[in-house]
Parts: sequence; structure tokens; C-alpha cells
Amino acid sequence: MKDYKKTNLILIILAILIVVLPLVFVKGEYGGSDDAASEQIESLNPDYEPWFESLWEPPSGEVESLLFGLQAAIGAGAIGYIIGSWKGAASKKEKDK
Repeated sequence: MKDYKKTNLILIILAILIVVLPLVFVKGEYGGSDDAASEQIESLNPDYEPWFESLWEPPSGEVESLLFGLQAAIGAGAIGYIIGSWKGAASKKEKDK
């Protein structure tokens, strides 16, 4: 049982380092891909006119971030549920044998 605790501790430390190290050592501005794409398009073709407008614009950046996080959480929950269902079905098949 001690081996699991040691392994889990190492994995937690590695996960924290994966998140923190880029924030500490990578210098620059963090921005979204939408902004980067818009800037690139404008630099390549200043006369470009978008062919689609958003149906609804969030009232603030915070609301936009909240909706993005909610979308990510729902997606992660769906993927977790599917993987859990597959694991449960596989375990049931093993027990039935």
C-alpha cells in the first residue's frame, strides 16, 4: 500500500510542475487562439471582411471565461462517464466468466 502513496505523491508533484514551470519560465503574453488568428488574418489581408458574425456576444470577459470553463467541464464529465461505463462493462464481463 505504501508504494501507491509514494507513486501518487510523485504524480501529483509532476502534475504541479507541468502547470507551474511554463508559467514561470515562458516569457510572453498569453492570449487566445481567436485573437492570434484575427491578428494573423489582418496582417496577411488587411481588406478581409468576416463572413460570419457571432449570434450572441457575452457581456464580459469573465462570462466568456465562465462559459468556456463550463463547456470544458461538461466535456470532461462526458468523457469520464463514457470511460467509466466501458470500465464497468469490462469488469462485469470479467466477473461473469
